[in-house]
Parts: sequence; C-alpha cells; structure tokens
Amino acid sequence: MAGLISRSVPCAILVVLCTVVPILAKDYTVGDSSGWAIGMDYSTWTSGKTFSVGDSLVFNYGGGHTVDEVRASDYSTCTTGNAITSDSSGATTIALKTAGTHYFICGVPGHCGSGMKVAVTVAAAGSSTSPSSGTPSSDGTTTSPAGSNVTNYKPSSNNVPDSSLGINISPFVALASTCVAVFVMVFS
Repeated sequence: MAGLISRSVPCAILVVLCTVVPILAKDYTVGDSSGWAIGMDYSTWTSGKTFSVGDSLVFNYGGGHTVDEVRASDYSTCTTGNAITSDSSGATTIALKTAGTHYFICGVPGHCGSGMKVAVTVAAAGSSTSPSSGTPSSDGTTTSPAGSNVTNYKPSSNNVPDSSLGINISPFVALASTCVAVFVMVFS
C-alpha cells in the first residue's frame, strides 16, 4: 500500500503540471479582430497588456504585408531591409522567448509609416512588471506617456484563462519539472 501511495504522488504532480502549463502562456492576437493592418494604433492595443516570456504574438493579415522583427532604430525610423526575421504567410506566430522590448513592422514601403508597427515589452517569466505601453526612444528604451492611467485590459478574443495563482513560468521550467516528476515516478 505504501508503494502505491509513493507512486501516486509523482503521478498527481505530473497531472497538475500538464494541466497548469498551457494555462500560463498566452496567445495575443495583434490588433484583436482588426488584425495586422494599416491604420491601427498598436501602441493603444499594447496598452495595459503584460507580455511574458512564453507568450506568443499572432499576426493575422492579408496578402501584401509582412511581419518583420527589427531593431529599435529601424522601428523608430521605419527602415526596411534590415529585418532580424521576416514572414509574409498571412498568419505569423511569434513566440516571445526572451525578455526585453521586441519591435515589429510591416516591411512593405509606406506601411510602417502608416501605422503598421508594434513594440512589445516582454517580462521575464515569473516576474511582475507593469503593462506594456509607450514608445521607444532613440536608444531603444521604452518610455511611458506622462500622466497615463494604465488599466489591465484582457481582450475577449484571447480566450485563455488567467492563472488564479498570478504566476508565469517558462515552458522550459515546466518541461524540466515534468521530466523530474516522470523520473521520480519511474525510479521510486
């Protein structure tokens, strides 16, 4: 009986980890129902959102557009041709793997200048930071608008429940924890 209980505990831990991990990472549809398009105000869209390592940005757009990840200087000046990554498939998902500010523009001439640009500040997994807002300065830092009142906005199109514990862990930590649980279960 003791052997059964000692094997049941790691199984229970494994089940809990497998259930909780998908809830912690969020997919954000850029522009919500409007998608990645000319004429959107993406700084308003990011306002109030807190992006974390492990989350993903989903860009939905029609033909004639791209999603280019660029450096802060290229973002500020809408310089095309120096993209870190680029995609024009019409449905681009970007996994936010590192903390810091990430910059995205449409690489089609004139589109970035017409508003197709978004900067998101990504917090390290498990850290608590203020929501993403503001605009980048020439040195690549992000400044918040003076006197702005930021409220947490949770878009209904997100369809991902929040963790009731208020924590985020990276998918890598979750995978490692799962491996440890399986190891303990098999070898105990």
